[in-house]
Amino acid sequence: MFAKLQQGDRLGRISIMALFNYIMRKVWLHQTRIGLSLYDVTGQGFLRESDLENYILELIETLPQLDGLEKSFHPFYVCTAVRKFFFFLDPLRTGKIKIQDVLACSFLDDLLELRDQELSKDLQEQNWFSAPSALRVYGQYLNLDANHNGMLSMEELGRYGTGTLTRVFIERIFQECLTYEGEMDYKTYLDFVLAMENKSDPQSLQYLFRVLDTRQEGYLSVYSLNFFFRAIQDEMRRHGQD
Repeated sequence: MFAKLQQGDRLGRISIMALFNYIMRKVWLHQTRIGLSLYDVTGQGFLRESDLENYILELIETLPQLDGLEKSFHPFYVCTAVRKFFFFLDPLRTGKIKIQDVLACSFLDDLLELRDQELSKDLQEQNWFSAPSALRVYGQYLNLDANHNGMLSMEELGRYGTGTLTRVFIERIFQECLTYEGEMDYKTYLDFVLAMENKSDPQSLQYLFRVLDTRQEGYLSVYSLNFFFRAIQDEMRRHGQD
């Protein structure tokens, strides 16, 4: 540990600040692990979705940056926050994530960053867990929900972003994702948004691969790629861009 903290000092010393930060980080990890373990009802080192929801719901009151959120929005905020943990830490959809994985990822750091009362607007916009970010995602969902029934149809999801998603791609999203009588709820929409906004991450690539693998072969064939490219060409022709 001394060697890790030394950072090439020619007299073989370590910085007091580096040691202080290391100790603070170590203490924080122990405290957070204990705090998360209180919500581990099975005592096996895992958190279910409901366990993490309870943890974040009680954490909201300790984060000054979330003071402005209305109580009625808290359940939607909790859902938005929890989905990021499960989308990236539970790609196989087992319904539980390791406490060790929660501590190892940077998401808790982002969440607890909201304790800083002077956090800049730029940093808030980049932080998935901030109030502006959560309100943005939920606001987009409400705007897409044209008939205000709380769910999204294929036609409504087709207006996502700049409205350039092809009908074929949207149909595959609905075939691969959990829907209710052919419509998508907010939780499923969050998975879709996380995949679209983080396309370079392995979990997002896995999500998109399932959509592109139309025959569930475990690889992308020429047929699958042509299937989607033809739909893109049709859209371009329809808008006079052929």
